[in-house]
Amino acid sequence: MKKLVFALLVSACIAACHAQKRLVLIDQDGAGPGGTDQMSILALLQAPQVRVLGITMVTGDGWRDEETLHTLRMLELTGHADIPVAKGADHPLIRDREETLLSAGLYGRAEWLGAWQRVPAPLPEGNPSIKPIDEDAADFLVRQVHAHPHEVTIFAAGPLTNIALAISIDPDFATLTRGIVLMGGSLNPVTSDPEFANDPRHEFNFWFDPEAAHIVLHADWPSIEVTTADVSLKAPFTQSILDAIAQSKTPAARYIARWSKPTSYMWDELTACAWIDPSIITRRAKIYLDTDLSHGPDYGNTLSWTDKTRPGTETRPVSAQMDVDVARFDKLFVDLMTREP
Repeated sequence: MKKLVFALLVSACIAACHAQKRLVLIDQDGAGPGGTDQMSILALLQAPQVRVLGITMVTGDGWRDEETLHTLRMLELTGHADIPVAKGADHPLIRDREETLLSAGLYGRAEWLGAWQRVPAPLPEGNPSIKPIDEDAADFLVRQVHAHPHEVTIFAAGPLTNIALAISIDPDFATLTRGIVLMGGSLNPVTSDPEFANDPRHEFNFWFDPEAAHIVLHADWPSIEVTTADVSLKAPFTQSILDAIAQSKTPAARYIARWSKPTSYMWDELTACAWIDPSIITRRAKIYLDTDLSHGPDYGNTLSWTDKTRPGTETRPVSAQMDVDVARFDKLFVDLMTREP
């Protein structure tokens, strides 16, 4: 009898712990090994106040199938192998490689083409032993949101194809969430990086699937929080951050020390950490966002308006992150990567 009572108390404590955690579904283009895609997933997995219900994969920085393998292997290596992973869209809704290459000849080539400039190769970190679930990403997203109505935040850090498909399957999908946080869009970044200095309205996630971004930005979310390129460019992944993480022997730290390089910005990690601790963002702007669908030289570029200048169509207000406490963000990220899973 005592054992039964103890077991019931343990179950009740576990249930209470889960009930207090913030629920999130991760939609990601998980190129790897290491890098911003995988490290942003890890930030959410490592956060003690967060419960990740699952991860859905979309083609973007890499091809969906290869990204899935990288993500599964990362989960194994970092002690998170119990998290379900679902494969989603393999291509954007409309944009294709042929049109993109033709446009490059007419209007100039984008700096980063994602999957279209990558050739699948053997995984240097080794193949995973676990497998993705036998359910499409969009169906999985819809099912999880219905199982936890008004409790789940959607974390979208890649092209928005899977999210747009979930909306098309279930018109109530966005309404039933707690909101969406996404990495995407570029307004007027202050930078000497030629990719953005010469083309300030171009950002890869919106550009790779503009129609999907358009659908998502017009959906009836309770809230939309956007990490723009403007703020991401202020948060580089530096050697000092990598060195601080490498001092730890936790599984996440060992994975990052082995496979991540300080060569770019913390695009998706900032999106994740700003959701975990919103106070690291020091300035936000209420604006209206959309994408250019003209299939001309600005196809996929970010469109934005104020409340006074927005068009008469049903655009939705977003909270756009514009500045960040970099030191506080860096510390939060290092702390997450150096704690036990």
